[in-house]
Amino acid sequence: MILINYCFMCFIFGTTFLAIKIGIDAGLTPFFSGGIRFFLAGLLIFSFMMLREKQLFRLLFRKELFFSGIGLTFGTFSTLYWAEQYVTSGIAAVLSATGPMMIILIQSILLKQKATIQSILGCALGIIGVLLLVQQSFSMDISSLWIIGCIAIIIGEVFYAAGTIYTRKVTKLFKETSPIALNSVQMMYGGVLLLFLAIFTEDVQFSSVLQPASAGSLIYLIVLGSMIGHSLYYWLVSKTNPVFPSTWLYISPIVAMALGIMFYQEYFSFVTGLGAVIIIIGIILINFENLRERCSFNIG
Repeated sequence: MILINYCFMCFIFGTTFLAIKIGIDAGLTPFFSGGIRFFLAGLLIFSFMMLREKQLFRLLFRKELFFSGIGLTFGTFSTLYWAEQYVTSGIAAVLSATGPMMIILIQSILLKQKATIQSILGCALGIIGVLLLVQQSFSMDISSLWIIGCIAIIIGEVFYAAGTIYTRKVTKLFKETSPIALNSVQMMYGGVLLLFLAIFTEDVQFSSVLQPASAGSLIYLIVLGSMIGHSLYYWLVSKTNPVFPSTWLYISPIVAMALGIMFYQEYFSFVTGLGAVIIIIGIILINFENLRERCSFNIG
């Protein structure tokens, strides 16, 4: 079940970078569209869960889920959505692949947890593979906003890494509560913060939401990207470890490349194929100990 959910999550997340870009190019402002996406997704999931378990209402007043929402949703996606005004979805996927490396660095430097050589090497290979995968994108002219956008995404990945590590502790604190319910609350918190940011920084044109491309982007991101994808991610964090689920960031460029080749006849070369192979090797190395334990358990 873990492997199936992981693969499904990777495919969904692999399409979201392009969906965000489509919505922004169609006229949606970044913070508003991100806020609507996560708040509605969280509200819908939480409402459904409330019908089954009334006591979940207490989760709305827990500071732990507020902090989780700052890391996993607000900090990560405020920077990503803003940056995709100036950075291509491929480059955004590349920079987002620094997430697992950030987790290992935080665990090693701040939390004094020893990282294995395999994990460090796997992260390095993963980043190299992603860079190879979309290397043709770097031929574009570089502007100051492009550079700022890249830096913003990297800052967002620091939030993402911290949020992922913190979420692991939150799921242990609320071990009797469904991870999906916990995720819905943190998405609502993150969505509200994004909407507040939009109120003070953006000139929101509600008519843009009614455009077919904008509406399609929002619906896809709300239902598939957030309600399903992020629920699977939160569930995997609670069942495995912070690094394993975050390795979807290495798979997403492969999904984006495959979709581009199939539907838009986008460029493919030996170098991009090599990048895909290196990414897979990196993922195996990052999760080597975890995979070995699971294989031994299954065999036993």
